[in-house]
Amino acid sequence: MQRRRFLAAPSAAAVAGIWGLWPGLSGALTSPPSSDSALPQKLVVVMLRGAVDGLSVVVPHGETHYHQARGSIALARPGTREGAAWPLDTLFGLHPALSRLMPLWNKGHLGFVQASGSPDPTRSHFDAQDYMETGTPGRKNTPDGWMNRLLAQLPGPAAPTRAVNLGATPPRIFAGSATVASLGVGPRAMDANAIDNPELQAALGRLYAREGAMAQTLQDTTEGRSAMSRSLAAADERGRRARREAEARASGGPMDNGRSSDPSADAGAPTARGFAADALRLGQLIQAGPQTQLAFTSVGGWDTHVNQGGASGPLANRLASLGEGLEALIRGLGDAFAHTVVVVMSEFGRTVAQNGTGGTDHGRANVMWLLGGPVAGGRVLGQWPGLDRSALADGRDLAVTTDFRSVLAPLLQQHLGVSDAAMSQVFPGFSGASLPGLLLRT
Repeated sequence: MQRRRFLAAPSAAAVAGIWGLWPGLSGALTSPPSSDSALPQKLVVVMLRGAVDGLSVVVPHGETHYHQARGSIALARPGTREGAAWPLDTLFGLHPALSRLMPLWNKGHLGFVQASGSPDPTRSHFDAQDYMETGTPGRKNTPDGWMNRLLAQLPGPAAPTRAVNLGATPPRIFAGSATVASLGVGPRAMDANAIDNPELQAALGRLYAREGAMAQTLQDTTEGRSAMSRSLAAADERGRRARREAEARASGGPMDNGRSSDPSADAGAPTARGFAADALRLGQLIQAGPQTQLAFTSVGGWDTHVNQGGASGPLANRLASLGEGLEALIRGLGDAFAHTVVVVMSEFGRTVAQNGTGGTDHGRANVMWLLGGPVAGGRVLGQWPGLDRSALADGRDLAVTTDFRSVLAPLLQQHLGVSDAAMSQVFPGFSGASLPGLLLRT
């Protein structure tokens, strides 16, 4: 095996019986993506705060150095024993806790970019997350986030819910002057509160009538909450109608069959355990609101310094919950999946070698995930640097060979229609080339 090679290989082989893993997901993927260009294209970004171990997500099982360095947390080669990695190609495999996503891979709607990340060498969670969210690695004085700048550059009319944040606190990635709607976590996130009272809205409207910025913020907030409430109510009604139809068919005959080591690394993000329910609501909101194009959420709990585990254990449990959440997001998206790209990324990777407490420490490169109807997946992309000592960053970490902006930039241009001039505003100062082979379905 050569230490350096460009990865764009298709899946070596489909695994027998994979479509039996989750009928809901495989059924949702039986129809080809719609080519209706009138429907708005959508982007969802999921940040895994705490630095997930990308070498356990997309496992380089074909690397001898991987098995030598990883000790008890190494994943076995595909087909060698129970709990082994699921085969993606001759070099890489998927963690078995994420096997429920294999239908996406086999249908070509899931791909990965290995050895990707920020060019800044920091191993600080706070700084690395800040650089990924501002889109300006190494610059600490950037006032806004790249998704807020993107919102201002999107072609087409603005809307109060064109961008939605799912979370309890406003993220750095959406900081800026453009309006962003906020959907809280938990089943009661959209329960009525004081701001929904018409009398209070009227009083605040009079109070801020002469304050242009405040008046606009109030209007955007009330209109955004109203639009999200209508969208979620419509989604609930569709769900009830589907259940009634299923019950009617059934009556006429048979139916067709952890905690992270450093809590501050999570920056307030909830863990993967409750992600599925929130992701389902987010997907339903996006599906029911055609004006919603951008969404962001984050999941914490990935700082695995101690007792990380391999095929089973704390990391495997969190990855299983994350996989369930991504499934739920796809179910919620429904038909909108055909027009949505989901990007999953983390601030940096983890050390190649297992540490003395059965975990991994802060590293450099990680893996980015791309899934959705427009994604030409079934491939692991990126320049693989290898894991022998001479190829490691600082003699210990997987080296970054693909700038994360080289992955995002072509998505924004090809998928969302952002112009070259607008891209210079979204990622100021970035002159790197787009990742070769990152193609979207047309």
